[in-house]
Formats: sequence, C-alpha cells, structure tokens
Amino acid sequence: MKFTDSFFDKVEKKTNVKKDTILDLAKKLQQNDLKNEGTLREVIQELGKMTGKEVSKEKEDKIVSAVMNDKVPKDMNQFF
Repeated sequence: MKFTDSFFDKVEKKTNVKKDTILDLAKKLQQNDLKNEGTLREVIQELGKMTGKEVSKEKEDKIVSAVMNDKVPKDMNQFF
C-alpha cells in the first residue's frame, strides 16, 4: 500500500503526529509481531503518548481484541 502526502496530512491534522514519526512507528511495527499481545500493548501505549491521548485499560483491551481477532479494517482510508 502506498501512502500519499495527503494521507499523512489527514493523519497529522487529526492527531498532531508528524509524518516522520508515523514512518518511524511503521518501521517498528514491521519489525515486530502484532499478534504478540505484549508488543501490541506497547504500541498502543506509545501511540497514546504520541497523540497525547490517554488509553484506558478497557479501550486497550478492546483494541488488542480487535487486532488479535482480525477485526481491523484492511483499508486505511476507512479510518478517516
């Protein structure tokens, strides 16, 4: 999947996270197994810190469950 600058602009506008930060996180994600619950929880907490949003334990559990059970949209545009 190829991301355009307009995609990164949308993400930055909604999250205040810069393109370089997103790309750095993407590299980290590629190097780790997101089906590993511990890794997934670390990534969720890191994203929360990046965006300045607190992720409650309940919300984190829901995200982990969705990812582990393949309930996440495959098309990134569905997020926006």
